[in-house]
Amino acid sequence: MKVMISTSGSQLLPQNAVKAVREHLLPYTTVLTPNIPEAVLLLRDSGVDVKEPENLHDAIALAKQVHKLGPRHILLKGGHLPLNAQREKPTSDADAAIVIDILYDGQTVSLVEATFSRSKNTHGTGCSLASAIAANLAGEIEITRAVREACRYVEAGINTSTDLGKGNGPINHFHSLYSLPYAP
Repeated sequence: MKVMISTSGSQLLPQNAVKAVREHLLPYTTVLTPNIPEAVLLLRDSGVDVKEPENLHDAIALAKQVHKLGPRHILLKGGHLPLNAQREKPTSDADAAIVIDILYDGQTVSLVEATFSRSKNTHGTGCSLASAIAANLAGEIEITRAVREACRYVEAGINTSTDLGKGNGPINHFHSLYSLPYAP
């Protein structure tokens, strides 16, 4: 899947291409991995009146709506909607506690929960996640496990990243190559 909206909120896919993606790619997609702004964009482009999610229940409803556009599975990434302990949108940044990714196959909702990280090193997380899922599926790992392991891979990459430069840095793709006690 092409990245449509970046982590920083920039729309990278021209508006006239969104319809082509929705109509010609989604029906053939095994796992669609949109962030929340991408999911909203796809639905609005299809004529669905959709609101930004405010809590876990809203995010699950959003995932179910996007699933109706044709992919076999949808993994709605929760990084754009960190939640508080009550699984609601926090009233302050300090209350953000968890991030929940939602996997939906048309029948079953599976949640992948992680502690919210305040790291700014999230550049490329969506591409890294999609690639990790694809690699796991190529290794014949069952879909739910493939997604959970890919989410954990990206989570560890964020949590072990090193600040580089002044903007959003990359995740640490090499975290699993470290040997204790010599890990950074």
